[in-house]
Amino acid sequence: MYSFRLVYIFSYNLFQFCGHTWILANTIARFFTFGQDALADTFYSVGFVMSLCQLLSILEIFHIADGIEKARLLPRFIQVIEKNILLIMVIMFEEIQSKPVVCVQFFLWNILDLLRYPHELLCVMERPSVAMLWSRYSLWIPLYILSVVIEGVIIYEALPYLEPSAPHLPSLLLLYLPLLAVGGSVTVWQLLKERKHHLEKRYKRKKQK
Repeated sequence: MYSFRLVYIFSYNLFQFCGHTWILANTIARFFTFGQDALADTFYSVGFVMSLCQLLSILEIFHIADGIEKARLLPRFIQVIEKNILLIMVIMFEEIQSKPVVCVQFFLWNILDLLRYPHELLCVMERPSVAMLWSRYSLWIPLYILSVVIEGVIIYEALPYLEPSAPHLPSLLLLYLPLLAVGGSVTVWQLLKERKHHLEKRYKRKKQK
């Protein structure tokens, strides 16, 4: 009999995987159908599902804290906060939604999550794959760094649009940019340690066999 926790965490990861697959497929299909015009209204077509997936990702902090998921809490906390701050800003200010760089960021987020959730599903089933482990860390980390850089670009480009309606917000976001860089660095450092731990664990298992 499978425990409730196991069924829950498997269902959660499967839901996130399906959600991000739909977003990525929708984005690519729209781009091939409408060309560059599709970049302007990407948020309108996938914004609801993206918002739902990101809102539910807050649960991952509790999964790790409660021990349901075996991962480092700090990098996951930073990733969830970074994504949700940017997403809230995009939702609140329509002028940002049509920027092509937002579409690029959404595309990157989906690639990152589609690299991560299959790995999580295999770990839940206790069938970790070397290929998925490699993509989860070795491929995932450079793409994550790129997404942090793009998030900084989006925030910087958004400052002129925010000042008329929220005069104090641009100053706060300028202070947030260095924190974003520090948070990204800490996340990469922690994930490299996590990758090392997984590789050592896998090596010990092979040695025992």
